Amino acid sequence: MEKPERKKEGERGGDVLDVKRSKGALTAFSYYPKKVHFVATDRQEKIVLILRRHPITNLTWGITALVMVLAPLALSYFTFVDTIPMNYQVVALLVWYMITLAFIIEEFLSWFFNVNIITDERVFDVDFVNLVYREITDANIDLIQDVTVRVGSVVRTMFNYGDVLIQTASEVPQIEFLAVPKPDKVALILRELRVEEEKEKLEGRVR
Repeated sequence: MEKPERKKEGERGGDVLDVKRSKGALTAFSYYPKKVHFVATDRQEKIVLILRRHPITNLTWGITALVMVLAPLALSYFTFVDTIPMNYQVVALLVWYMITLAFIIEEFLSWFFNVNIITDERVFDVDFVNLVYREITDANIDLIQDVTVRVGSVVRTMFNYGDVLIQTASEVPQIEFLAVPKPDKVALILRELRVEEEKEKLEGRVR
């Protein structure tokens, strides 16, 4: 039997979650995203939340990339560079910036495609290893046994991000959403979905 359409904007049984619909493809916290499709979901399944690591976690590789970009400029101040023929300098510079660009692209793709997805039926953990390999772990909402939020540092508290640990009764006992924004709200959304799922079971509205 097909489920009736769920209420939008976080409405669950009369309660409204204090979460606004997020816009933009590069957001790390996308609530009820529009025009987003995921290969592992079915047609009737609605994507409730898409999560990526908090943007502040990109600061480490961002600083590294900046140092790599500026490194040739710093080397130009050393006199030994003038002894190297100009054509060799140009080739070395091109190779260095190609390596730098490859590093930036790889780190960005790792952030962009390593996502956690919550639908009205399941939770997904997508691990993007490289362009040809990814791992997808999923569990049904009704198999979630416990949701734990772990923050654990001043920086995480300041920027409001942390880990959400999901204990399940499926083949994979734990699914981890690591360094995601607004972990308390993520946990609340999961709990609301669990309550809704239990209510649907009692009312005989499960598929």
